[in-house]
Amino acid sequence: MSLLLEAIARHAGERAQAPALVSGDRTLTWQQLEACLNELASKLQCCHGRGVALVGDNGLPWILADLALWRLPVRVVPVPVFFSPDQVHHLMAAAGISVVIGESAAVGDFGAPRLLDEELDLAVTELPVAGADSNPAFMAYEKVTFTSGSTGQPKGVRLSRHVLERTAAAVAQALADVDLQRHLSVLPYATLLENVAGLYAPLLQGVRVHVRPLSQLGFNGASDFNLFVFLQQLQVIQPQALILVPQLLLALVLAAEQGLPLPADLRFIAVGGARVAPDLLRRADALGLPVFEGYGLSECGSVVCLNRPGARRLGTVGKPLDHVRISISDSGEILLAGSGMLGYLGEPPHEGPVATGDLGRVDADGFVHVEGRRKNLLITTYGRNVNPEWVEAELLAQASIAQAAVFGDGLPAIVAVLTPRKGFTWAQVESAVAQVNQQLPVYARVQQLIASREPFSPDNGQATANGRNCRAQIASVYLHPAPHHCITEAPLTMTFFQQLQAKTEAARQHVLSAPVIQAVQQGYYSLEGYTYFLEQAYHHVKHTVPLMMACGGRLPEEKEWVREALREYIEDEYGHQEWILNDLVACGIEREKVVNNRPALAIELMVAFLYDQIQRQNPMAFFGMVMVLEGTSIKLATAMGKLVQQRLALPDAAFSYLYSHGALDQDHFAFFRDLMNRVTDPADQEAIVHSANVVYRLYGDMLRAIPLTSEGQADAAA
Repeated sequence: MSLLLEAIARHAGERAQAPALVSGDRTLTWQQLEACLNELASKLQCCHGRGVALVGDNGLPWILADLALWRLPVRVVPVPVFFSPDQVHHLMAAAGISVVIGESAAVGDFGAPRLLDEELDLAVTELPVAGADSNPAFMAYEKVTFTSGSTGQPKGVRLSRHVLERTAAAVAQALADVDLQRHLSVLPYATLLENVAGLYAPLLQGVRVHVRPLSQLGFNGASDFNLFVFLQQLQVIQPQALILVPQLLLALVLAAEQGLPLPADLRFIAVGGARVAPDLLRRADALGLPVFEGYGLSECGSVVCLNRPGARRLGTVGKPLDHVRISISDSGEILLAGSGMLGYLGEPPHEGPVATGDLGRVDADGFVHVEGRRKNLLITTYGRNVNPEWVEAELLAQASIAQAAVFGDGLPAIVAVLTPRKGFTWAQVESAVAQVNQQLPVYARVQQLIASREPFSPDNGQATANGRNCRAQIASVYLHPAPHHCITEAPLTMTFFQQLQAKTEAARQHVLSAPVIQAVQQGYYSLEGYTYFLEQAYHHVKHTVPLMMACGGRLPEEKEWVREALREYIEDEYGHQEWILNDLVACGIEREKVVNNRPALAIELMVAFLYDQIQRQNPMAFFGMVMVLEGTSIKLATAMGKLVQQRLALPDAAFSYLYSHGALDQDHFAFFRDLMNRVTDPADQEAIVHSANVVYRLYGDMLRAIPLTSEGQADAAA
């Protein structure tokens, strides 16, 4: 019997009623899991010696079918949910598939499903076989995992049960001292990383595995991700361990930086699948997130190196696990021995060490440094070697950049083709690149930017099914020759306004992620919520001119140019609190009631903070408030106002404040940007940044207190 099945049997004997697998409201104890596997194995004798495709989303049917097939001499091929129809067809033909198993709906895409277990909704279908030669008999268990590589057609890696179990056991051993009880599977089980390290390893340890369909974790297709759905599930499940790719780690870090709650007992967050920017790991450290970078490849059964408690070094992928031996070739390529594949489908059996294709080194303490793909190494016309994955990882750690492809081989400068993240402007992308450039050596800095016409995707041939860049295709579209009209020079230094944007990004997201914004967009908004917002606006807007006057009175003579700018601001802003009162009257609210009410605590603190900064600290702190309120108004006021007006059927007279501080305020913000770029004193700059971060936080707290309809509250929570 296999090591994994022996462990399940042992757990069933030692703690029969303890939970092993949890999916929604259904739990399987260790005893039930073993009994279920025994029953399923007898029903799967039709798979004996055949190629079996395992289809469907993460869930109990997938897990139980996968484990039950371990008892049989079969070739098991998980079918990734993100594969295109053409790729699935290629997979089925290349692997000699004659049986499909999984949830009945997924199986039904291949033929008429026959139910094996009605309660689990687990079904099977057998495919017609052209001839005996096309349906080879498999004498031992093997799993084939398809990697997307850099071309459109995925490549099948054949792995023995022995290699898979050795890898899972090595991961379990590395985490033996972490004391885990709950693991949440976040990545698809059809990817080897989650299958081996997120299912087999926890089962070996006796750790409870929580599984949810990917859509319930916030995933919608290959690239769309709802962070708030994900965070809600984290709060419900309270996992202690997760496996994330870098983009999911970035989302988690951004959420934590905004003050959103995370599980209280997170003990181990593994991150891998792509290079991780050291700055992102440092941000995670600053938040107290237990993040540990690892490294692996399908040809060795997934994980081969892992940072862990007591053996962690930032910027490395950790030390090799016990089941592998690592060496570096004369050309700098990482070689792995001790746990290799059987071979690639359609190719001769593999013998000897596995050449990873990755450049790297092992430091004196045994930590492994991965420095990029050998085939992707670019050499500029000035003779400098640059690994594009390094630069791309730094770019992708920025919230405004969704995709990045870096080029420079034979070019005089490094060029990046970038896709902005939804909701961000190209100016914010340029600011992010400038911030990254400050962290890079001169020879690796991005000097030209190209905006992608559309996201890189399998449909346009610019990305593989699992999201990796197809560099040759991207280069052919954007660089051969480069479309001149979409090239911009990347800023190599940041203006103070750009620094201000970058240094307040996390706090700004606290405002933009307030549930009320999503509720308004989806029509779940009430008159009570709108008038609450206006009342709070009145209580801070009535202080705008007094704050400007206080600031101007405290400025030294050498800042007369700032005082002149304040004079213009005062002329523009004087009396705006009266507009708000008129809007409230148009909504049916008594003027005197608003004037006599106290503001919400967040607004009272915000105003008090600004007066204190001006009087006791640095009067330039006032401009932190301008950054928040004018920037937020431009981004949201007009669009949100129109949605609220349409929903509540209010007259135009109820929206004079919002509409005057929305899209029409662009000139004000341009004036503010130019003013900030004249601020050169580091003390003034620090005061403005600090003030903006505090005001973003307090203003976001006010937005979070706006009452919503019951539908809006439920939707925001989801």
